[in-house]
Amino acid sequence: MILEGSSYATNVLMYKEIRPYPQMPQTPGGGELGSESYFRYALKESDYPTLTIPQPIYNGLGDVILPGFYTLALSDERDFLILIQSKIPIAIIPVFKLEDDGGAKAREDLNKKKNKRALKKEEKEIKKTNEQRAKIGMPPVNTKTYMEAEIYHENDGNYYLIKYERENIRAWGAIKG
Repeated sequence: MILEGSSYATNVLMYKEIRPYPQMPQTPGGGELGSESYFRYALKESDYPTLTIPQPIYNGLGDVILPGFYTLALSDERDFLILIQSKIPIAIIPVFKLEDDGGAKAREDLNKKKNKRALKKEEKEIKKTNEQRAKIGMPPVNTKTYMEAEIYHENDGNYYLIKYERENIRAWGAIKG
């Protein structure tokens, strides 16, 4: 016994012009794409990396840094790391090592003809995507910045080592614990 629709489905899916999946995303539940609350009311991306502190950090004076998610920022003079929670500075950590590599190399790379073409092509693609997103009501695409923040506990010196990395700048600070 042959089902009536089985031969039809195999014949239809053999043609390249007919797509079984839609080209554009469908509107789920009747709402327009980009009108959901997580698109409209979400926080903009931060310019600083997020540091996760899994355990409380105590100092000898009775102060404590509670576990949680913190924003780690580098001061303008690059002397201190600032631990921020909900836009309130919690701790200032001195920087003992700073690396800034790539400033001169990045300028050299930008001047190469091949890189200029690639950057120009990428800008066109981003512009096209932003125009499509603007039609729907979504915010424009931002270029991603590499950011990382890590914390390690060193048992031999009983201190916490904090690593900050953003683009080509790396800084290390320490908290006595």
